[in-house]
Amino acid sequence: MRNQGDAWHYTLATLAGSFVSVAKAPPDSTAIRSASLLELAAQSPPALARAFIGGYLESAQLLGQRTAELHLALSSDSDDPNFAPEPFAAADQRAIYDSMRSRASQSFASLRRVLAAGTLPDSARAGAERVLGLEGQIFDRFGLIQDRPIGAMRTRFHGDYHLGQVLYTGTDFLIIDFEGEPARPLSERRRKGSPLQDVAGMLRSFHYAPYAVLLGQAPEADFRAEDFAMLEPWARLWHRWISAVFLQSYLAAAGRALFLPARRDELAALLDVYLLDKAVYELNYELNNRPAWVPIAVEGILQSIAMPDPR
Repeated sequence: MRNQGDAWHYTLATLAGSFVSVAKAPPDSTAIRSASLLELAAQSPPALARAFIGGYLESAQLLGQRTAELHLALSSDSDDPNFAPEPFAAADQRAIYDSMRSRASQSFASLRRVLAAGTLPDSARAGAERVLGLEGQIFDRFGLIQDRPIGAMRTRFHGDYHLGQVLYTGTDFLIIDFEGEPARPLSERRRKGSPLQDVAGMLRSFHYAPYAVLLGQAPEADFRAEDFAMLEPWARLWHRWISAVFLQSYLAAAGRALFLPARRDELAALLDVYLLDKAVYELNYELNNRPAWVPIAVEGILQSIAMPDPR
């Protein structure tokens, strides 16, 4: 298929242009709202966010639509047992919970090892220690996945969904690579589950993108270390509103799909748990591969834990 590369590099290039053109002042703090993601998804981005983000707002809308269309397609064949939607049984929920706890245990073991060795950058140490102090609260939050019945169907989903798994054609997006997350056991990757895992994966990718630009991953822009403090609020502005626009478009295109909980509080709880699980997994990856990126995963964990527990 003809394309212009993956959506990750397209996003970084677009963001680099936004950062280069931004005024040398922080954005109005009222544009970075503290509402939950679902609450933001019911709103329109403020003028400041629209001006800063520009045409990528339409890209996020289209990607949300294409993601929902993927999930609708993967749940549309009720005759093939490999694809037919199935209800969540208590055993399914327990298996998901056990997998989340296992990943979290690995992440916290890595975090303790790195903190003890003193190899973590000073800029990441305070946040990492804060997350370590939340270990019990994080495990408790994972309990949301098994504490009550899930009013949605289990279906096939992508399983390793982020901006690098999408090709950009110049006008549209093509989703690729359906092997699931290679680090997970094949038995787990074959298991049906909630497509909200894919949604959470893309939302986490949106969190990474602006910080990757500031950390020098976009060849179109070269920012100095002293630029980070000024541009970081703009990164948060971009992340919050792009995530809201993507989620709004996804939910509109998915409609009353059986793989989404009908109740808003249950939808919020599931999405929050999957976001937390993804950020905890990212923490372990960054500790072992990119210590300078640990603060991104740490912030993802703290954002999820800051959301009220609906129980």
